[in-house]
Amino acid sequence: MEELMTDKLHDETRQGEAFSTEKNPNQRFDKHFYIESYGCAMNFADSEVVASILQKENIGSTSNLEKADIILINTCSIREKAEERIRKRLTEFRQLKKQNPSLIIGILGCMAERLKADLLEEEKLVDIVVGPDAYRSLPQLLEDAETGQKGVNVLLSRDETYGDISPIRLNSNGINAFVSITRGCNNMCSFCVVPFTRGRERSRSAISIVAECEALFNDGYREVTLLGQNVDSYNWNDEEKNETITFAKLLEKVALISPLLRVRFSTSHPKDITDEVLFTIKKYENVCNYIHLPVQSGSTRLLELMNRTYSREWYISKVNRIKELIPDCGLSTDLISGFCSETEEDHQDSLSLMEYCKYDLAYMYFYSERPGTLAARKLEDDISLETKKRRLQELVALHRIHSLESMQKEVGKTFKVLIEGNSKKNEDEFYGRNDQNKVVVFPKMNFKKGEYAMVKIHECTAGTLIGKAID
Repeated sequence: MEELMTDKLHDETRQGEAFSTEKNPNQRFDKHFYIESYGCAMNFADSEVVASILQKENIGSTSNLEKADIILINTCSIREKAEERIRKRLTEFRQLKKQNPSLIIGILGCMAERLKADLLEEEKLVDIVVGPDAYRSLPQLLEDAETGQKGVNVLLSRDETYGDISPIRLNSNGINAFVSITRGCNNMCSFCVVPFTRGRERSRSAISIVAECEALFNDGYREVTLLGQNVDSYNWNDEEKNETITFAKLLEKVALISPLLRVRFSTSHPKDITDEVLFTIKKYENVCNYIHLPVQSGSTRLLELMNRTYSREWYISKVNRIKELIPDCGLSTDLISGFCSETEEDHQDSLSLMEYCKYDLAYMYFYSERPGTLAARKLEDDISLETKKRRLQELVALHRIHSLESMQKEVGKTFKVLIEGNSKKNEDEFYGRNDQNKVVVFPKMNFKKGEYAMVKIHECTAGTLIGKAID
């Protein structure tokens, strides 16, 4: 799956990132595990839950492979390319095991659930396989693996949310944190494997979510991103108060923790985002004016085949409503090229929709069939790879024009920027993002990481706003 990816939150096929909890050199653990996370932000958040579970067993995380007693890969099955990279990585780890037979290799997450038999028995690439709802069983499975027993737990749950576990922030900048609010998905999009690998949707307790966000703020974090496959369908019943908490109400509760705590969320499904959510964004200055609204295709015919439950016209009306209520709202999307039976006319519909919406950011892929999905069972993957790639490049080329235009229109404006750290290219500059999720760099002056600065923009590139802080 080829794609244009520019943001960690939605990068579903990036190379695995090694995480570490080696913050305190005086802390001693009986064993160490090395973990790489592939996929969307949900997987990165899950890795932090895993770290918490293992640390309670006195197993600490390390970014040093040579120090690891356990190697874990938290996987993604959404894109074929991600699976290919993970298989290659597992093969590399098996070479390490030849040098160190006591090394335990485990695979976690969506790919673990889907390919358990292949990875464990046929290819013999791993010692343990653990699905997204079974992380609590990891300590026992690791213990069994030490005696030579292969372990598998990929059972899906209707109620597991890990809401009682306080995630350990891995390789954190101390400013931004992900907070999971739902698990699983009830939307049966024909191209998507998530409902089969992560199970039915369930919402985490609002009490635990707010408590986690409060704790993060008290620890110095200044931005939280509320995560779910479909955050807008969040629904939790507070039995004590006899109150139903919708996503809009949850968003408000988190916003009220402090005006200094920025709140973002992802991902929204067009059919579920409500005016109540939009009014909440508009009401609270610290709820960022940025919405990720995946469309997948600009063709109503293909949207029906994808089981997206809305038409092109309906989606456009939702975009119009967002712009009506929040005129400066940043908007991003997901687009698939070359879905089953896509014609040139369908492709042109996607291009024309992009022209209409002019997304600030877009995540674009060509279609790859996922085994077990409705599309794999019912539809023919009949578009040639050459055509898929050509259409993808046309989407990418158009988006690059829109992205540059989006940045250029910000020149001369002043934005409130949360300072997240040093610019990667210049140690004398800070890096942060504005309300619309656009990257801003500016000279350091008298500011610190975690503070807000008012920055006037004087130039830009296609991906970065460049400015100077003002008093």
